[in-house]
Order: sequence, then structure tokens, then C-alpha cells
Amino acid sequence: MIETHAHIYAEQFKDDIDEVLERSQEAGIEKIVMPNIDHTSIDGMMELEEKNPGFCLATMGLHPCSVNKGFEKELYIIEGWLNKRDFVAIGEMGTDLYWDKTFIDQQVEAFKIQVDWAKKFKRPIIIHCRESLDMTIDLVESLKTDDLMGVFHCFNGTVEQAERIVGLDFYLGLGGVTTFKNSGMDQVVPKLDLDRILLETDSPYLAPTPNRGKRNEPSYLELIAQKIADYREMSLAELKTQTTDNANKLFKLND
Repeated sequence: MIETHAHIYAEQFKDDIDEVLERSQEAGIEKIVMPNIDHTSIDGMMELEEKNPGFCLATMGLHPCSVNKGFEKELYIIEGWLNKRDFVAIGEMGTDLYWDKTFIDQQVEAFKIQVDWAKKFKRPIIIHCRESLDMTIDLVESLKTDDLMGVFHCFNGTVEQAERIVGLDFYLGLGGVTTFKNSGMDQVVPKLDLDRILLETDSPYLAPTPNRGKRNEPSYLELIAQKIADYREMSLAELKTQTTDNANKLFKLND
């Protein structure tokens, strides 16, 4: 499996990151994509990548919850890194209407700037869109060109929203919410395009059932994979193979 979204550089892992990575490998995870948050997360993320080459993979972007009136300074730092070296993706970027709507105009501006970078550097984008899915799909539709690809992380929308996303040549990141009893994903997941599904945990957040409420970690990815396989009435092995192929294709991990 490929873990396509885990913040394992976060404070929650500072005491046992080596054990967390060991459990990840024991669970069959081949690579972990680490979406950046803002300037404060870069050093820890880079250190993990350096210590675990080819296993922990850094991205570079500005999370919408870190967008405020001084967001241009954050983007300046991000752009500096993008000009310095390669990253597997631009992100985590996007929009968020859950915590605070104050800076939504700035979030949209930051989104557009990062999309331009994705096109320039030919990298996929990792999209965060909490309580703003339709708005963000509309935004991507307005900016879409043939060279813009990416994933809508933590997808928990409808079949119709999924079809719009797939129609944009984007992928759907399925995580812990997929396993929640009242999420409604049992009705949605069987109707999704299998070749557009990615596996993710969003560690340390949104741990899957039966670990809901605890710290999430990449080794729990198999719980998510098993639930998706159950919903689709297919073998776990087949699901792992297809989602790994999907991740390799989007992030060009075999290049």
C-alpha cells in the first residue's frame, strides 16, 4: 500500500516516530506522502524524508488554515523551496469553511497561486476542502487545464460530486471517515471509479474505526483498505494493488 496523506512529522509523533514507521512497514506500506502545512512544518518534514529516503516523501504547499492576512510571506517561503528542489506534489492546499470564514478570499487567492505553481513544475495538487467541497470543485473547474491533476483529500461527498471530480481527471482520497458508521460512505464507495481511489489516513487525525478518537497512524491504513474492499465486495489484495497503481500514477513514484 501507499499512504498518500500523513502528517507524521507532527508533534504527536515526536516521542515514537521510529516505532510508528516500523509498524507502517510491517503493515505493508511502501511509501508515505507527507503533505506540508506551512513554514513551521518544513524542517520536521524534511528531516524525516532525509532519514527515510524513498519511504517518507515530502510535498510543498500552504494549508488553507494557515492562510491569514500575511499569507504572502508563507507563499514566498513555499515558492523558494519549489525552486530549490523537486517535490512529489504541491500541497496541502485548498479551502476550509469549517474553522473560520474570515480569510476565504485569501484562501482562494493562495489556491490559484499554488495551482499556477503546479502547472509550472508539473506536479499534482493535494486539495483540502472541509465544508467547501462544491466551492472547491467549482474552483478547480475554472482553473483546469490538461496538465493539472491531483487528489481531493479526505473525500466524503456524494456520488455526483465524485463524478465531477473524476471528470476533472482528479483522484479521491479515502481515509478514516470512510469507516465511520454514520458517514454514508457505505452507499458511495461501491459506486466510485476504482482507478481513481487513493488510500490515506491523514495521521494523526481521523483514526478509523475501531480506533476512532485515538491518535491515527499510517499502520491503520489497512483498516481503511479492508472497509473499502468490504463495501465493494472485492478482495483486499485486489484493492491494494489498484490503489497502489493509482498512487504511483498520480505522484509519478516510479519515475
